[in-house]
Amino acid sequence: MNPAHDRQAPEWQLHGTPVLPPELSVVIACFNNVGTVAAIVAAVTREAIQHANRHEIILIDNFSTDGTRKVIRAICRADARVKAIFNNRNYGQMRSPTHGIFLARGHAVIGMCADFQDPPALIGRFMHHWRAGSPVVLGQWRSERTTPLLGGLRKLGHGVLACLADHPVIPNVTGFGLFDRTVVDTLMDWNEPEPFLPGLASESGFAIKLVPFDRPQPAGGSSRTTLDSLFGFARSGLASSARTLLRVPILIGLGMAPLTIVLAIGAIVGAMIGWAPVWPLALAALLSMMFGNVMLFIGLIGDQVRLLNERSRGLPLVIEECRINFADCGPLLAQRPAPVAASANTFSGGVE
Repeated sequence: MNPAHDRQAPEWQLHGTPVLPPELSVVIACFNNVGTVAAIVAAVTREAIQHANRHEIILIDNFSTDGTRKVIRAICRADARVKAIFNNRNYGQMRSPTHGIFLARGHAVIGMCADFQDPPALIGRFMHHWRAGSPVVLGQWRSERTTPLLGGLRKLGHGVLACLADHPVIPNVTGFGLFDRTVVDTLMDWNEPEPFLPGLASESGFAIKLVPFDRPQPAGGSSRTTLDSLFGFARSGLASSARTLLRVPILIGLGMAPLTIVLAIGAIVGAMIGWAPVWPLALAALLSMMFGNVMLFIGLIGDQVRLLNERSRGLPLVIEECRINFADCGPLLAQRPAPVAASANTFSGGVE
């Protein structure tokens, strides 16, 4: 049984009339998708009508410059279930979609992109696993049509993150997936400045169900993923998922101690037995001790910076230019009930 079905649904007020939240929210991240945004909304609407009792669609536009916003306005005028958020600048591939997910009201929230690389046809399978009790359902691609360079860099990035992260890292996943209301509310309370939702969900201990699929090419044939955006995505994921990286200088500093001791003992023994020259070992021992001390203090400073950062989070994920069709819930978002996280680890996960 899904916890979202077991508790009383939260209500928002519209002119004094209670407004029940939808069963499903689909958040679609947009950036220069003028040729696909209408088609993706139509495809998602067909799937949502078939698999959910009530639904809403949130289009969050990350400062498009190609006419995407004009199309979005027309879509919102035609269908009140479609809402829009316009950012006042581009906030990257993590912060913008996550902001939209945090504003969604559904019992289940799906995040996806507007270029059809995240197939709307998987919505039904996501909802099936959610109703079966999975709090997090992620699409995991078996294959991806991309350039060898970008594909290699993705694998390299996943490998590095898997070695350094504080929690298990799932390869070949992005933000495409379904998150239960409890998961969304829990992660929203963390105030993570660079939120990578699959990583945060793994860190939180919620069981994750994986749905394999073959990732198609972006609609139109060209990907908007550049080396710069890929590097930024990897950097943000590393920063939010591998805080122990700040402690690496401490480990290096402590690791230099045995080497310093060995070199110092070698220099002493060499001086006692009359081995010449002794000064290279003595100099090496001194340099090793100095380097170890420097790395130790850099690591301690880094750990203090980490603590200060975690205590002073408060910046918004994005700053909005405007919203469309949010009149029923925008002013009262703070009235959401507190998340129920006690049963977070009671679900069974796995791969489909």
